[in-house]
Amino acid sequence: MIFTVLIPLLLACFVPLISKIKDKIHTGIFVFFIPLAIFLYYIQFVGSDFTTVNQTVDWIPALGINFDFYLDGLSLLFVLLISGIGALVVLYSIYYLGKGERLGHFYVYLLMFMSAMLGVVLSDNIFVLYTFWELTSISSFLLIGYWHFNERSRYGALKSMLITVFGGLSMFGAFILLSVITGTTSIQSMIEQKDIILNSTYLPFILVLLLLGAFTKSAQFPFHIWLPDAMEAPTPVSAYLHSATMVKAGLFLVARFSPIFSGYEWFFIIVSIVGIVTLCWGSYMAVRQTDLKAILAFSTISQLGMIMAMLGFGTEIAVYAAVFHILNHATFKGSLFMVAGIVDHETGTRDIRKLGGLLNFMPMTATLALFGTFSMAGVPLPFFNGFYSKELFFDSSIDLTAGISGFADFLVQVIPYLAVFGSIFTFVYSMYFFFGVFGGKKQFNLLPKKPHEAPIGMLISPIVLVLGVIIIGLFPNLVNGTFLAHAADAIKGAVTADQHIKFWHGWDSPAFMMSLIVVGIGTILTFTRKKWAGVYRFLPGKLSLFKFYDIVLDKLNSVSNGVTKQYMTGSLRLYVAIILGTTLTLTFITMGATDGFTIQFNNLSDVRIIDLSVVLIMIVAAVGTIFARHNVAIILIAGVVGYGVAVLFVIYRAPDLALTQLVIETVSVVLFLLCFYHMPKLRKRDETKRSKAVNIVISVGFGALMTIIGISAHSSKWFDSIANYFIETSYKLGGGHNIVNVILVDMRGFDTLFEITVLGIAALAIFSLIKLKKNKEAD
Repeated sequence: MIFTVLIPLLLACFVPLISKIKDKIHTGIFVFFIPLAIFLYYIQFVGSDFTTVNQTVDWIPALGINFDFYLDGLSLLFVLLISGIGALVVLYSIYYLGKGERLGHFYVYLLMFMSAMLGVVLSDNIFVLYTFWELTSISSFLLIGYWHFNERSRYGALKSMLITVFGGLSMFGAFILLSVITGTTSIQSMIEQKDIILNSTYLPFILVLLLLGAFTKSAQFPFHIWLPDAMEAPTPVSAYLHSATMVKAGLFLVARFSPIFSGYEWFFIIVSIVGIVTLCWGSYMAVRQTDLKAILAFSTISQLGMIMAMLGFGTEIAVYAAVFHILNHATFKGSLFMVAGIVDHETGTRDIRKLGGLLNFMPMTATLALFGTFSMAGVPLPFFNGFYSKELFFDSSIDLTAGISGFADFLVQVIPYLAVFGSIFTFVYSMYFFFGVFGGKKQFNLLPKKPHEAPIGMLISPIVLVLGVIIIGLFPNLVNGTFLAHAADAIKGAVTADQHIKFWHGWDSPAFMMSLIVVGIGTILTFTRKKWAGVYRFLPGKLSLFKFYDIVLDKLNSVSNGVTKQYMTGSLRLYVAIILGTTLTLTFITMGATDGFTIQFNNLSDVRIIDLSVVLIMIVAAVGTIFARHNVAIILIAGVVGYGVAVLFVIYRAPDLALTQLVIETVSVVLFLLCFYHMPKLRKRDETKRSKAVNIVISVGFGALMTIIGISAHSSKWFDSIANYFIETSYKLGGGHNIVNVILVDMRGFDTLFEITVLGIAALAIFSLIKLKKNKEAD
């Protein structure tokens, strides 16, 4: 499994090279086979005899952080959506994005996101999951801001990053608490210890922090405001991230941890309320929009809220309906985003006020939109898969039992009414989308381009998704026992939902009556939309979470600028003083809190006259650097300190260290001499008594700190020393008798390599600055 997670990331490294030949062949053609291969690999696991699969690859075993991958029914559902729809999105992008675009950047970001999402849904280790989780935020930021020359793209990318990363950090806090309480980093092990978690005093904090991560990622109210602005991304990105993958990561998180919290009443209260409110608000606001992708954005918010609410209900039928709708939503919403992209591509606009009457000019696109919108609306016809999961949603809303508290009991009573309310507006915005684009009067004089049908290549992907809508609608049990039941079982356990998937439940079915109410009232509201649309002037009216976000962000920026200006004065001396002072303070506090000032005088060598003599010379040299006024003199005096350390190594019978110290000190002195020879002489600085006092406190304090750390390091033995390991293995592993050199070159070879690399980069930067200065002087 680790190979399938990392292969998109690894192959992304070669995309820039492939993109160089984009004039001959589109880069997407090469990329298309990556998600397709992953999909074909995982499709073999689909079947009634499916069993879970585990794989572990060591990473940081000392901290319990390893690549622990766990494939069960839930993760299999998401893996197939990520790879399957990923392949369709790449195919669609080949025709949507021209060769003049920065295709190398686009596909690198897309593959990076694909790897991140696969890692999220397959990881059993919470800290590995968090790593991939934040990688989804970074890669989605790059994808949303792909057209970075547009201000709105940059704005949407930043907003999505700020909100989702805030949630990710909250989730990270919950993960830390969970690992401390349970003593494990494995999610499955935590589920086995759920009683310990539910009885913990930290339970409320864990739940709130965890749900913040889920709600922000899945655009739940009031964190939904990032999703509409993310529609500035290219349509393939919207079809992938915002219908099938990224926005469902929060749903996955709630589903994955449901076995732990499903018995906790506050889990039911918080998740159900947030989900049902998101459903109602998203569907209500979708009807207000005029941009096709904005309509789909708010419709996505409402559908995500519906799924979140069902996960909050936590009953067997609700959990099954949730995973069923995750699949259905990916099919019809992915196709609708692609339809919106086709309309924009072929007419030059997404403004629904300028569209209309496109049925005769774009019949194939209109047919695809018909199946997508009617399935999203839950129209009671057997070839619309959205109807089945919507019926199950209604069933689950009236199947709830009374809670322990009075508020939970009230919530149980009111949820069915809110479910109907949200579904009515779902019907309205679905009809608004379809008939606003393909019905009504022609307004071709308002269109930038004369409309015509899209090329077949652009239609293939939405056709495949719509076929999924129809096939699941006609034969729902094809995906039941072989697929969906396993996903629901991973969340709830022992789910047998065969009887739930059927089109007809009888005239007396409460869910069917609720559907009739939705279709009836929804039809009336659709035809009278212009008459009641004025209600939006009152609700939300001038209230806007989008404006609230802008105000808060502007305030934070102004406060941050004010604080920054207080210490970013351009004074290097001030910067060094702040860094050293902060390090000094925090280190002393940490050592005091952890009993780090322990000093032991046993097992020490005797101090001889020669030792004191060398140390005294070093002290005099160190103090002498303060009073020296010539660069060369300072370097030579400082060199005495370094050579004194080498002499001490010789006295204490450490010739390897002495030799290394002598070589490094000699090279350092020579390099310093070469550099400082060309610098101006030091001038006496006029300083106030206050600045001198600060200098004394920081210098003496930092020197005392390093001394105490050295003594404490000898006295505090928190773990066994590794000195014997180096002594025993330096010759065997490194083939050298000089232990220090073996450590530096072999055992810490990568550290040394990266240190040299950093120095090389710094040298190149300095060289570039010198060349730049000379060029300016020449001009």
